[in-house]
Order: sequence, then structure tokens, then C-alpha cells
Amino acid sequence: MNCINFSNVKVLLIDDEKDITDLIEDVLIKDGLKNILKAHCGLDGIKICREEKPNIVILDIMLPDIDGIEVCKKIREFSYCPILFLSSKNDDIDKILGFSTGGDDYITKPFSPREIVFRIKAQLRRQMYDGIKEETVQNNNINIGNISIDIEHSQVYKQGAEVNLTAKEYKILLYLAENPNNIVSKERLCDIIWGEEYIGYDNTITVHVRHLREKLEEDPSKPKLIVTVIGLGYKIVKRDE
Repeated sequence: MNCINFSNVKVLLIDDEKDITDLIEDVLIKDGLKNILKAHCGLDGIKICREEKPNIVILDIMLPDIDGIEVCKKIREFSYCPILFLSSKNDDIDKILGFSTGGDDYITKPFSPREIVFRIKAQLRRQMYDGIKEETVQNNNINIGNISIDIEHSQVYKQGAEVNLTAKEYKILLYLAENPNNIVSKERLCDIIWGEEYIGYDNTITVHVRHLREKLEEDPSKPKLIVTVIGLGYKIVKRDE
């Protein structure tokens, strides 16, 4: 089994409290993660993330310009890297909001710096062994169970037979399939299809997902491919094959 070379991992810290970023940086460096980037406001964090392409982001929710939730949304427009939220809030609603906008973990302040190290390494190992997109996409195809997506020709097959999807159904399926086993919020799916003018379309997403299940699931009333995560969104389930 291959080991991760943590010295090559690029970590981006986004927090307006310099003492916190310096503390986390010191602990990470001592633990072998030496390539540390820092930003002290949301807009700078987005810019650095886009330019430097970090392997993982540690993101404070309370920032001086735009909050961490908005930063996460912007990063998810161009990056699938793991995002770990830092927050002084411990309410379930804040955690749900963080996860539904694309966050991968949530750490409440005050925290142990060692805990952050362990959580970062856990996310990196998961990314390596699950191979989120790299192992799923082969020869410009995505294969999940008996479903195959031909990305080049925008065609979908079930057990080798072509399935006719609408353009919006295809976009939803493709985005979910590119992020297997990850929860995708209705808000994110709406943004993918309608852009920023998505308000009021969340019920329409439900209809599109129902139609996808009717076309792809063995039993649409008991979906095993496209599952609902109550209160958070949908995910495509990719099992070990």
C-alpha cells in the first residue's frame, strides 16, 4: 500500500486571527506538513486557493470580509479539495450549513492543534484511498455499478443500454457521479443548472431526481444509487467494485 508523502501536501489556512494560523502552522510543520499557505480574509483565501491549488483547506467561518460559508461555496466552483471548517459555534444548524455547502469536516473552537493534524491526515488518506474522481473516471467514462456515463458524448448507459435523459437530468447525474459518496446540497445542484438565479428551483430538483431514479434505479421507491440525505441533499453511492 502506498504511503502519503505529507511533505508534498499543500495546506491553506484561512483565518483572520494571525495567532491561530501561526499556531496551526507550527504544529503542522512539526508533524511533517511543511508547505503551508495562509490568508487572513475570505477573498484572499479564494484567490490563493485558485492560484495555488492546495490539497486541503482549513477555513474559519467568521471572517472580516465574507463569511466562511460563502468562501466554501466559491471554492467549490473550481476545487474538490477537502475543506475543514473552524468555528466558535457549536450549533447543529451551523454544522449542517457547513456540510451542505461542501465542507468535509467541522472543528469547534477552542480546539487541540493536534486534533487538526489528525483530521487533516484522515482527510488526505481518505482522498488517496477512495480516489474520489481519479479512480472513478476512466477513459473519459464514469462507471458506477451498472451505470456508465460517456462524458465525451454526453450519453448514459444502464447495463449497456442507452438511457435517454434530459439536459438537466444529465447535469445532475454527472455532478453527483463526479463526487461519489459525497453529499451535494439542492442549493449546489440548482447553482450547477441555473447559476445564481436558482431561488425557488429546489422543488424542481426533487422532480428531476425522481425522474432520474425512475430511469436508473431497479426500484425507484427504494433507491440504492441516488440516495437522499435528509436535511442535507443527495449523493450517489459508489460501493467497492
